[in-house]
Amino acid sequence: MCFQRSKFRRLLLVLGGLSLACLVAPLRADETDSQDVAKGDTNVVADPESQGGESESIVQVANLIYAGTKTSECFADDFLRKAEIDSSISTTRRLHSVKLASDEIYNFPMLIMTGEGEFELLPEERDHLRRFVERGGFLLASAGCSSPEWNRSFRREMVKVFPEQEMKPLPMDHLIFHTAYDISELKAKHGTPRPIEGIHWGSRLGVLYSQDGLNDTSNAQGCCCCGGNEITNAEQVNVNIVIYSLLQ
Repeated sequence: MCFQRSKFRRLLLVLGGLSLACLVAPLRADETDSQDVAKGDTNVVADPESQGGESESIVQVANLIYAGTKTSECFADDFLRKAEIDSSISTTRRLHSVKLASDEIYNFPMLIMTGEGEFELLPEERDHLRRFVERGGFLLASAGCSSPEWNRSFRREMVKVFPEQEMKPLPMDHLIFHTAYDISELKAKHGTPRPIEGIHWGSRLGVLYSQDGLNDTSNAQGCCCCGGNEITNAEQVNVNIVIYSLLQ
């Protein structure tokens, strides 16, 4: 299932001819076919007639505020600039802070959830996250500095949000590792990192999780991952992830 970069670039050009705006359009919280949601095959896009112009074709990625006020400023956004260079997409090059309990999450194709320490999602946040994934959205979750408390909390919450789906390790031949970059292995500060895991909604990957962390704090100003075991080729992994999230 590996894509060589040249083949992937051609694929993006073909998709661009079909209208990139349709790929990155806001998710519509009020226009989902209930049968498609039940099957897990939904990929909702906005009505093309409602597109407001060129800005709708710019990829925006959100950094979640969750558990009321919990969030993280230590997730490098360099991968958005890198994604522009290595593909034909355009990005805002900055992460946007968005509350998980807000309908604003449906304006983004991809959400980032990260942090340290224990947390518990609010009931409305769990509902929003499930609906977001049901409607074709993609969640990238990362334990800040490999926080064991955050890891336990996130796993507990995923069981509550997606009780029917199990989070499983992704093999390195998964397409997500072979879009803009062919990544044959994950690298970390200390030894071999643990596998990246995912939750599928039907045949589609809706949640991706790294216990060791994809925050790339070496490129985040004023941040460090003291004692953690972050994945050191995180920037390339994150470029692949943002592009993959648009192709589902």
